[in-house]
Amino acid sequence: MRIGVLALLWGSGFLWIKLALTGLSPVHLTLIRCALGALTLLALAVAGRQRLPRDRATWGRLIVAAFFCNAVPFALFGIAERTVDSGVAGVMNATTPLWSVLIGAALGTERRLGPARILGLVLGFAGVLVIFAPWQQSGLLSAGALSLLGAALSYAIAFAYMARKLPPNGAPMALSAAQLMTATALTAVALPLAGPAPGLNLTAVLAVTILGVFGTGVTFYLNYRVLTDEGPTAAATVGYLLPVVSVALGALVLGEPLTPRIVGGMVIVLAAVALTRWRAQAPTKCSTTAPASPAVPK
Repeated sequence: MRIGVLALLWGSGFLWIKLALTGLSPVHLTLIRCALGALTLLALAVAGRQRLPRDRATWGRLIVAAFFCNAVPFALFGIAERTVDSGVAGVMNATTPLWSVLIGAALGTERRLGPARILGLVLGFAGVLVIFAPWQQSGLLSAGALSLLGAALSYAIAFAYMARKLPPNGAPMALSAAQLMTATALTAVALPLAGPAPGLNLTAVLAVTILGVFGTGVTFYLNYRVLTDEGPTAAATVGYLLPVVSVALGALVLGEPLTPRIVGGMVIVLAAVALTRWRAQAPTKCSTTAPASPAVPK
């Protein structure tokens, strides 16, 4: 039950992004989302008697983590979904583990890059090509597609950094709240570059509220509980459900096309992620909707 609720909340984040963009720019959307997520996690931290970090070194690391794990990918998903369907965005989010393997290989930390994982990498990016079918467009990938891949890459960089530099130390809610507070501040600096918004409306307000409170704050708590109570295998299962949820909701709620090519590409990507995770541990979620843990963000 808890896994199903987490997958629905987390996977629906791409739908809420699409709806929020009807009245907000990507930067304003990111700012409000981070702020609401931070407030939600602060409340959970207080309830759990967890304290915010007090040393400068941790806050310095949080700046890096918030930049790559929240501010950049949240904004890139907003930019992308102005032109790309929400279901496709959810599938592209699932490519994060592929980038993680590539980063590990480049840094020399990935020591199990056997035939299965190499095949997974090749299949994964072949799945991306199937979804976007660049041979049907002028040029290669669109700006929206590149933004989605950039968001997944940013998540992968964040996971690699946080695994080394930001262990939760018994206070995961407080640490994530601090990270989202930092992301809020970083996004606020970018407000002069926000550009014009379509015009605030009730749909956008409701969507960004649900995205910030439930899709960002509550999902971290649920994911943490699943990891703690049921283990990384159960958490990884959620990751494979996210793109399915995002594609289904995009088709049902927004009327986005559900073509055999998109479904086939999604299946290829998820199979590729399974191959790259062969004998691998599930990474910890980093306060995202995106959804970034097993298959990513969130």
